[in-house]
Amino acid sequence: MRAHPIRRTVLTCVATVSVTTLALALKPHSQPVTAAPQAPASGRSPAASGGTGSDTGSGSANGSRTLTGETVQTRYGPVQVEITVDGAKITAARAVRTPSGDRRSVDIASSSVPTLVQETLDAQSARIDTVSGATFTSEGYISSLQSALDRARG
Repeated sequence: MRAHPIRRTVLTCVATVSVTTLALALKPHSQPVTAAPQAPASGRSPAASGGTGSDTGSGSANGSRTLTGETVQTRYGPVQVEITVDGAKITAARAVRTPSGDRRSVDIASSSVPTLVQETLDAQSARIDTVSGATFTSEGYISSLQSALDRARG
């Protein structure tokens, strides 16, 4: 016995919508972003665009140093990270520059940067996940963070 053609069409549509909804609802497992590639001999990272980073020279008697990473140009604006290290430990991190060209970019940065900072302190490296919905800011943060860590080791 064959199903009525309209009933079959409706069932096919319902099944397709259900499977599509289920597939979109699943969050894929994402691998942590690996460290940025080594900078070429010119000393500039591939993601950086003319920005400079520096060891601010500030330190204390206990050996902590504050270093600033490269300014990384993202699609929505520049990102630059500053870290404080004590020996080999990252004791503080902050974004000194974030995208600010429009209200949405400011909102995204203000909600994603605290997560990126906490992940930096937890991971003690630049191998951190990007923040969902803030991919460009996250990638800029990670690249700038890596350049600051390279300065700390150098």
